[in-house]
Amino acid sequence: MAAPVERVARACSELEKLLGEDSGNGEVGLEGEVIIRRLTDMFREETYRELAEERIFRLILQTLSRVSREIKAVSSPAGAFTESRCQFSAECFRCLRNACVQCVRNQDNVRNVGLIEESVRFIRIFSDPRVLQEPALVAFRCGLQFLGNAAAGNRDSQNAIWACAFPDIFSNCLMHNDEKVVIYSSMVLFTCISRENRSALQDPSNIAVALNVITAYRKYPDAEWIYLIVVEHLLLCPDLVESMYLSQSSQDRVSLLELILAKISQKDPHPDEDAEKLQVIATFLSNCFQTQCKTILKLTSPSACDEQETFVVIRLLDILCEMTSKNEYLSCLQTCPGLLESTVDILRLTHLAGKQSKNVFTATHTMSMGQDLTHAAVGFKAHLIRLIGNLCYQDKENQDKVHQLDGIALILDNCSIDDNNPFLNQWAVFTIRNLTENNDQNQELIASMERQGLADSSLLKSMGLQAEERDGKLLLKSLKKSPAL
Repeated sequence: MAAPVERVARACSELEKLLGEDSGNGEVGLEGEVIIRRLTDMFREETYRELAEERIFRLILQTLSRVSREIKAVSSPAGAFTESRCQFSAECFRCLRNACVQCVRNQDNVRNVGLIEESVRFIRIFSDPRVLQEPALVAFRCGLQFLGNAAAGNRDSQNAIWACAFPDIFSNCLMHNDEKVVIYSSMVLFTCISRENRSALQDPSNIAVALNVITAYRKYPDAEWIYLIVVEHLLLCPDLVESMYLSQSSQDRVSLLELILAKISQKDPHPDEDAEKLQVIATFLSNCFQTQCKTILKLTSPSACDEQETFVVIRLLDILCEMTSKNEYLSCLQTCPGLLESTVDILRLTHLAGKQSKNVFTATHTMSMGQDLTHAAVGFKAHLIRLIGNLCYQDKENQDKVHQLDGIALILDNCSIDDNNPFLNQWAVFTIRNLTENNDQNQELIASMERQGLADSSLLKSMGLQAEERDGKLLLKSLKKSPAL
């Protein structure tokens, strides 16, 4: 059996000879495909990858260029992709893909001879929406895989791909009908994004790329590369997040908000620089919630026409609850103008709406504990009360503000068991404790309500609270402190 160096040299010589011959119709043909396939198989092994020289990649460039000229000579892109051309192109890309696996020297060689630019030209033609036949899609996918391997761990190659493919190639591929094209292109995009070129993503003329990432995530929520693009790059650009949100449909807004929720729910603390950027996003989302929260009242009508719009409000509330449960974001949201007032206001409106007619905000008690309820509004009032409690945690100004808004009586009126709001009673207990901690005025108010029969003493006891008279004043004794949750 020939030594690896001899096998590589022989394949290279055969391909060089074939390219030098005049085949009459200009096509490299089946013989060339066979030679490339041999190289593809060889490059599966590290020993052969290390023997590859720049000469091999120049020859592959020549073959791809010849196929490219043949395609351009045909007027219709769809008609240009004969099965033989597609198979040959795919084999070239497989060969290059294998050659670049954990081999910086080959990554540099393919870049230096111009194969990245040639491959991107191919991919640009393949991404034509009229190109739907399977052989062309296979070549398309293989081309993207090659770019991904060429870029892996190689900043120079990443920059070269970025310069050739951003923004149009990435934007088009992310919206392609083929799932594998979307996944492979997101892999290349993630690999090529750097801290330095994030600014290009934020350019208003390039926002389509970021928007298409979110749309792709909505279609393929289990795609890890798409998820990583968002949480490790897009969400660290507050201006971009704002522009995306304002440009999106309700469906895509929900997807974006779910990704933000996933980001802030990560167990590991974020670096200070990232936390500061997420605080800016938190302030923006607080403003969005204040502007849009009354949309939730559409759910009082059985014929609510745009439920997606209400999902946006629900996700905004979920994010605000999660953010206010973390020290990194609590203080900035506690001082966010209008947030506490809007939260108390929408709690009052939903509570009133549930009493005026039977709807999703009407308290129910069927012993099902919410297990049979799948409506979007399930838990909404409980989360409002949780948010109020978090915003008042060790914050005297916000405690007093709830008092001034008559919010304490409103919260006490929401302490009953409600299948539409699992754990409503527990969140009310938590919030009352945060409202009364080191706040004599609020303690006195609740104690006086208990004396007047406006607050159930057994309910207060279940909260771990007890009204007592001290120095001529009625105060509420809090048995223990509660942190923000």
